[in-house]
Amino acid sequence: MGRRAETIILPLELLRHLKPSEFTDAQEYHVWQKRQLKLLETGLLLHPAIPLEKSNEHAMRLRDIIQACEVKAIDTGKNSETMKSLVNCIVSLTWRSADGCPTDICHWADGYPVNVHIYIALLCSIFDIKDETLVLDEVDELLELMKKTWSTLAINRPIHNLCFTWVLFEQFIVTGQAEPDLLSASLTMLAEVANDAKKVDREPLYVKMLASVLTSMKKWSEKRLLDYHKNFHKATMGLMESIVPLVFSASKILEEDVPGYLTSASENGEIAENSEGNRVDFYVRASMKNAFAKILKDAHIDGADVEINEASEVLIKLADETERIAEKEKTIFSPLLKKWHPISAGVGAVTLHSCYGTLLKQYLSASSTLTEDTVSLLQRAGKLEKVLVQMVVEDSVDCEDGGKAVVREMVPYEVESIILNRLKQWIQDCLKRGKEIIRRAKETETWNPKSKTEPYAHSAVELMRHVKESMDSFLQTPVNITEDLVHDLADGFEHLFRDYITFIASCGSKQSYLPTLPPLTRCSRETKFLKLWKRAACSVGTDDPNNHFSNEGNHPRPSTSRGTQRLYIRLNTLHYLNSQLNSLDKTLALSSKIMPSPRRFGSRNRQLDSSSYFDHTRTTIQVATQHVSEVAAYRLIFLDSNSVFYGSLYIGDVVNSRIRPALRILKQNLTLLCAIVTERAQPLALKEVMKASFEAFLMVLLAGGSSRIFSRADHQMVEEDFDNLKRMFCTCGEGLIVEDAVNIEAETVEGVILLMGQSTEQLVEDFSIVACEASGIGMVGAGQKLPMPPTTGRWNRSDPNTILRVLCYRDDRAANHFLKRTFQLAKRRG
Repeated sequence: MGRRAETIILPLELLRHLKPSEFTDAQEYHVWQKRQLKLLETGLLLHPAIPLEKSNEHAMRLRDIIQACEVKAIDTGKNSETMKSLVNCIVSLTWRSADGCPTDICHWADGYPVNVHIYIALLCSIFDIKDETLVLDEVDELLELMKKTWSTLAINRPIHNLCFTWVLFEQFIVTGQAEPDLLSASLTMLAEVANDAKKVDREPLYVKMLASVLTSMKKWSEKRLLDYHKNFHKATMGLMESIVPLVFSASKILEEDVPGYLTSASENGEIAENSEGNRVDFYVRASMKNAFAKILKDAHIDGADVEINEASEVLIKLADETERIAEKEKTIFSPLLKKWHPISAGVGAVTLHSCYGTLLKQYLSASSTLTEDTVSLLQRAGKLEKVLVQMVVEDSVDCEDGGKAVVREMVPYEVESIILNRLKQWIQDCLKRGKEIIRRAKETETWNPKSKTEPYAHSAVELMRHVKESMDSFLQTPVNITEDLVHDLADGFEHLFRDYITFIASCGSKQSYLPTLPPLTRCSRETKFLKLWKRAACSVGTDDPNNHFSNEGNHPRPSTSRGTQRLYIRLNTLHYLNSQLNSLDKTLALSSKIMPSPRRFGSRNRQLDSSSYFDHTRTTIQVATQHVSEVAAYRLIFLDSNSVFYGSLYIGDVVNSRIRPALRILKQNLTLLCAIVTERAQPLALKEVMKASFEAFLMVLLAGGSSRIFSRADHQMVEEDFDNLKRMFCTCGEGLIVEDAVNIEAETVEGVILLMGQSTEQLVEDFSIVACEASGIGMVGAGQKLPMPPTTGRWNRSDPNTILRVLCYRDDRAANHFLKRTFQLAKRRG
């Protein structure tokens, strides 16, 4: 045609030279005609290279023709007025210049973005129609031909490079990312784009295109990288190896060569880190979180609300999956990402550690008890943590700070500490329940035997059952238990036992049953009381000196009160507790779960010595048993048996008030004691009754009040009665009290009886000597008086107060005269 290509308006030439007869039918021609006019409309009216005034008559006429074509095809013949008008409008519009001067440049397809879309369509022709992943062998020739359109389309080398980069990248995506070479080629072209972007003579339109293309490429690539665990696998690592540098290259161009990009990216929430390492760090953390979220979704778990039921089992499985993700990161992705981030695997491990830790924390906050499932979960979490920490350590070997910054991000699960604290809390809860049992016992315990075969308090059985069940549960905990923890539990139980034992022993004291000591007085022969007593004895006859007990017959009933019997139940309860301690000790000693505590100052390791876990409790029980036995004995003698012992023995005179009736009642009481009190508790209980009986006998002799008087001749009957009392305890039971023990306890009473057999003169002499020695004055000089010895209650034959009391109850003139002269003691009132 002899015309330059840039002067040819291709759609117009096609309209002029292609006739309707060259098409299948009129409809097909009409459609084709409208397409050409649309192209002209887009290039000349909608997106002209040179701005167009709204009042331009050529533009208005062209619009009318295009609208008319929508109804029917226009006549394109040489003589057609419409065609002439169309040509005139198009030529006028295409040969315009910005300043109105004549020009040799034809502007019909060089307006943006028409020119770019047309050029991109041309570039897409390099791909094989049969296999769109392949580039035609004639690509170089095709590109050289396309270069001829640059002047028409206002394309230059930078725009070509940018468009070609995009076409390769887009073709890679639309073909299903099946051909990595397309992505590699796009990355190669991006290097050219980077060079173009540095040029100082860049046009604003180019910068706009540059920002649009690279932002799109970057967003698509980063979307893949933010979840690379989902989007890539071992076989597609080649793609990831191209995508990562593509993102970095695109980001670098945008940040360095596109004004205002960093500000707008920050406002839009895009990644705008200024280093490749920071970007990889972000990708790793995001991908790990997404991978973890996926396993949560697959396990049907809402991370914000973890159900306790079956949650531990699910979390254990999650730990397995988390470990699998960590291994995948380490073996597949980390070797690639290390090019840009030296501890990428460490960052991934830290992120997974945080994700799983958050879930674990939610579970633990909802479950405060230490169950077997919880322990299994904590142990699995501990194993996962070790794997992740080791991963960080191995990945940080070549790091400048040894990976300390990353490690500091890992908030430890503190599995061992949690288990320990849960165990300690379990112990506290267990002890709290034990305290509640004791509290109820203090309110409701009546000290009645649980049954005939279990003659101890029901509350003791309940407490011991709780202790045993707690200990069994403690030892069944699926963790190794340190000796210190066992001590914490045992010490807690000891506090419970001591509290309960203190409650058992809260039964008063023997002093509350001892009668008040009467004031010291001197006897006078034939007191009014004695005269009345003798007169009464004569009037009723004295054939049976003990006839005031005749109503009891030969089988008197025991006088043991219900209160005393309850004290016996307290004794049985103490022995029951003591008997159970051996079982508790054995359970702890034979347990294979107990591990020695770490060596540290003050640590306790019971396995290194032979002591028991409950030695303090045993000591407390011994003290309490002694106390309760003593109180029970004194109650039995001074309260229950008062009428036949202290209240009647030797009242009036000795001969008519012997001890035999008291012994009969006492034997019955001892028989009942042995029937109620358990076998192991009987020896101490009987011994305390013996001691109380001997003290009562002493009080009869030394503090019997004004109703008792003794002569020197009475001491043989008194001695005989005491021998009978001793014999009863020696023969009680089958050797429950050995004779030597009886004799030792009887020494004080026998010493007093010996004093009763001495003459008054000897008693006065002995008293004077020991009273002076006790007071420290040596000998009594002329005009001095003997000091009044204090009442200590520790009576014995060498005690001045004891000798004085023998004199006070001695019925003779010499004793009466000595007491009156020395101490001005009052005479008894009959």
